Amino acid sequence: MRPAARREVAGHLQVAYDISERRACQATGVSRSSQRYRKRSDPQVALRMRLKELAAARVRYGYRRLHILLRREGWTVNHKRTDRIYRDEGLSIRSKLPKRTRAWRYRQGRSAIGGPNEVWAMDFVSDRVFDGRPFRILTVVDCYTREALSLTPKANFRAFQVTEALDALVRLRGRPKSLRVDNGRT
Repeated sequence: MRPAARREVAGHLQVAYDISERRACQATGVSRSSQRYRKRSDPQVALRMRLKELAAARVRYGYRRLHILLRREGWTVNHKRTDRIYRDEGLSIRSKLPKRTRAWRYRQGRSAIGGPNEVWAMDFVSDRVFDGRPFRILTVVDCYTREALSLTPKANFRAFQVTEALDALVRLRGRPKSLRVDNGRT
């Protein structure tokens, strides 16, 4: 536990249990001089504000670049202090989102499923036979009842075979309102 947290715990014990500072410090393992310690350092409000302004203006700059800008403006500040203030203010650079993961921001949530035969989910499961030959199974599941509507095995599927399996299922069960498909690896 860090010393500041221990000081807080000792202070809480003093107030909550109405005990002396000496006993609270003994219980938490904090020296009394540490318990009474108060920071005397300058909070450097002006430096913090200027660092925030620079970080807001130059979003992609890290603390090293911002430190250089501060030095150019005439601030006499150590790079370690710039880093500490940068972290304290929560100015860390947000990592860029790759294009493929940006799309989730604009997607709408799935609508609630009201009953059976409204939404079907379709996917492929693949495995190998004992001698190493691959095969795939087309699975179609009713999302409301979790009933497996179709399990169609084949060595390899062509597009027309998938549509044939779905057409046969539609003739048997009726057409669903929507069909969910996982566009994963092929």
